[in-house]
Amino acid sequence: MSAQRFALSFRDELQRLKRPLRLAVGLIVLAVPLAGCGTGALWEKFSKKDDQFVDEPADKLYNEGLYLMNQSKDPKAASKKFEEVDRQHPYSEWARKSLLMSAYAAYQTGDYDTCIGSATRYVTLHPGSPDAAYAQYLIAASHYDQIPDISRDQGRTEKAMAALEEVVRKYPTSEYATSAKQKLEGARDQIAGKEMDIGRYYMKKRDYTAAINRFKTVVTQYQTTRHVEEALMRLTEAYMTVGVVGEAQTAAAVLGHNFPDSRWYKDAYNIVKSGGLEPSENKGSYISRAFKRIGLG
Repeated sequence: MSAQRFALSFRDELQRLKRPLRLAVGLIVLAVPLAGCGTGALWEKFSKKDDQFVDEPADKLYNEGLYLMNQSKDPKAASKKFEEVDRQHPYSEWARKSLLMSAYAAYQTGDYDTCIGSATRYVTLHPGSPDAAYAQYLIAASHYDQIPDISRDQGRTEKAMAALEEVVRKYPTSEYATSAKQKLEGARDQIAGKEMDIGRYYMKKRDYTAAINRFKTVVTQYQTTRHVEEALMRLTEAYMTVGVVGEAQTAAAVLGHNFPDSRWYKDAYNIVKSGGLEPSENKGSYISRAFKRIGLG
C-alpha cells in the first residue's frame, strides 16, 4: 500500500472512532451533575436523623401512660403513650395491656368510635384473656352512652342491646354482667318508649291497626319496662274503638291484675265500662300468654 493510501485509510478510521467517543464523553459530562444531585439527595435522606423516633422500653411507656391517666388526669396524652407501646413493641405483653388501656382512655374522653375499635380489636386478638369481658363491656358501654332520645332513630340503642347481651351471654359470672343487665334494661326501656311514641302518633292519625301493632310489640317483647302499663291501656282503647271487645277486655284485665294501683288501669277500666262491659281475661289471648311467659298474670 502506498503512503498516500495508508494516510487516507487511517484518517477515515480515526473519524469513525471519534463519533462514539464524542457521544460517550457527552453522556459522561451529562451524568456527572445528575449523579451529583441524586447521590446528594439520597445521602441527605439516609444521613438525616429522625428526631421524632425514640425507641423506649415497653414498660416505661406503659407506666408513663398510667401516670398520665391516673395522676395527671390526661387520658388523651395517656392514649398516645399506650399507642406507642403497640407501635414500638407490637408483640409484647405490654402491647396487649396497652391496647385495652387505649380503649379505656378513649372511652374516658368520649371518643366512642375509637374505644369501640380498640376494644373490638382486643376481643378479636385476645378472646381468652381475663380482660376480654371488660373489653366487651367497653364496647357495649360506648354504644349505650350514645343512645339518643326516643324522637330519633334507635339504631344505636339496638347496637347497645346486642353488645350488652354479648357481655351477659359470654361472661355471665364476670363482674361486668350485673352492670350489663342493668344497662340492658335501660336500653330495652328506650326501645319500648320509641314504640309507644310511634303508636301514639298512629292513634292521633286514627290508624288503629298500625297503633295496635306498636303497642302489641311493647306488651309481647318489653313487658318488664315502665311503658307496658300504658301499652295495655292503649290496647284497651284501640281495640274498643275498632270493635274487638274481647281483646280490649283482656288488656284491661291483665293490666288490673298486674298493676292494680296504676293510673293507666283506671283509664282502661273506665273505657271498658263505657261500652257496658267489665275487664275479663281470655287466657288464649296473646296478651295473656305474653305475661304468663315471664311469670306474670
